[in-house]
Amino acid sequence: MATKRIERRLTAILAADVAGYSRLTGVDEEGTHVRLKEHLRALVDPKVTEHRGRVVKNTGDGMLAEFGSVVDAVRCAVDVQRGMAERNADIPQNKRIEFRIGINVGDIIIDGGDIFGDGVNVAARLEGIAHPGGICVSRRVQEDTRDKLDVGFEDMGNKQLKNIANPVRVYAIRLDAKRADELPLPDLPDKPSIAVLPFDNLSSDREHEYFADGIVAEIITGLSRIKWLFVISRNSTFVYKGKPVDVKTVGRELGVRYVLEGSVRRSGNHVRVTGQLIETKTATHVWADRFEGTLEDIFALQDEMTMSVIGAVEPTLRRTEVERARRKRPDNLDAYDLYLRALPFAATSMPGDADQALPMLEEALRLEPDYAVVHGFIAWCHEQRYLRGGLREETREAARRHARAAIEAGGDDAMALAMGGFVVGVVERDYETALEALDRSLALSPSSALAFGFSAVIRAWLGDYATAIEHAGIGIRLSPYDPMIFMPYIGLAYAHFFAGNFVKAASAASRASTANPRFSVPCYLHTAALLRLGRRDEAKARAKDLLELQPGFTVSGLVSGKITSPERMELLAAALREVGLPE
Repeated sequence: MATKRIERRLTAILAADVAGYSRLTGVDEEGTHVRLKEHLRALVDPKVTEHRGRVVKNTGDGMLAEFGSVVDAVRCAVDVQRGMAERNADIPQNKRIEFRIGINVGDIIIDGGDIFGDGVNVAARLEGIAHPGGICVSRRVQEDTRDKLDVGFEDMGNKQLKNIANPVRVYAIRLDAKRADELPLPDLPDKPSIAVLPFDNLSSDREHEYFADGIVAEIITGLSRIKWLFVISRNSTFVYKGKPVDVKTVGRELGVRYVLEGSVRRSGNHVRVTGQLIETKTATHVWADRFEGTLEDIFALQDEMTMSVIGAVEPTLRRTEVERARRKRPDNLDAYDLYLRALPFAATSMPGDADQALPMLEEALRLEPDYAVVHGFIAWCHEQRYLRGGLREETREAARRHARAAIEAGGDDAMALAMGGFVVGVVERDYETALEALDRSLALSPSSALAFGFSAVIRAWLGDYATAIEHAGIGIRLSPYDPMIFMPYIGLAYAHFFAGNFVKAASAASRASTANPRFSVPCYLHTAALLRLGRRDEAKARAKDLLELQPGFTVSGLVSGKITSPERMELLAAALREVGLPE
């Protein structure tokens, strides 16, 4: 018999799905289905056709399409997301249908009109890590389109995507960026500095000017609480009010690396605030977003929007600063640069990466012995090596020592207090000191998603589930795109699991794993929750993932960490034993 030749071709693959589709259908199943079909009919399908693509299949809450040109695929995705933003403009946030899109270029297998292969799998995984309304692409896509389209690309670094053997370099498309090339950041001052310009009042009533000015004043105050950021005063930035502004000129005149500008539009009882963060030397947009609300309580709305802007800007600045430090010559690094270079390794929360972060952090501490936040990150790295690297007493002692130093030296440093407090809670189980430090951190920087996440975890371990869930929710709402957003989700997963709400525990643990695929804690929480839901096969698959992430994991080792009460610990341990994990 002749063997049938398998048909293959190189193509651009676009995968899309609806963010939060289960939640939407849970609230209004028929309405959600009808609205999704209408979006596909009126916008998505026509855009695929317009850009010479082919819809391969619909997947219930999404679709898979292929294009002969990667430029056409990205143009289609951009048009769809911009179109959806317009269609959602007057829809309440909790009822919006928002797509996440992933695009990859790869060799595919064609079989009966369907397509298969690693190229398709990577596109699907990229879609899974895109934020609602966003687009994530692989390096090949970014390289082939960056000079051809009026969009910007934010480098998200190498990501270990689920079930994909090798890490993938991921870029997020910034739809509001004015340029598509990624020019390297110039040699700017060593410390990040920012000016918040007066926001434009786009409302028809000029009396609403005070609302826009009030938000800017609050944002300046909030950013000023971030220890590592130099913020230009309101008096200096408001000289630009009502004038046409060139951000490069502002950067030169005020001596700042970044400018935050925006607008406020008020119509009746509805308010929309937009913001753009721009690197001044090249006028490159590094972040843009919008926030909406109703004017039930003007001061409460002002506070909420202020915290939302700060919560989004802080992690964006942190990522951009990390990339700047990476580009610096190794022989020209100071303590701050070493700290920044260590952050991506420390942030995975796994002992192997902590081992890579520690030499840089220790060198930073040698250069600047009282660097409070470096003490905090060294403590966190040792905590990771202690809990997931063998429970060695010398490691626990190093974590404890640096955590206490972070708290002592970090009286005005919110990040140092958060790190030190969390580690003291973990390795000493001194929860009183831990919560005191975390509360001080939140008083200094009430927009810190990480501090809210740490607080949620500690409070869940203490059995204060209501506060844990509240703090996790605030952290997630304030900064949904923070690279460390996995921590609030872990706090949420612990609280829901111990409270017996396994559906929500599984969902939160899954979101934590998506945010940090290399972290084993959400993996064991997800495993336990799935088992308690009766989804044994899925639980076993997650248990296998857990052992790949942490080959030495044992149930007794987890219990020996004594992170919570014996009763709560046994709830978790029993489920993990039942799924077959080693004792």
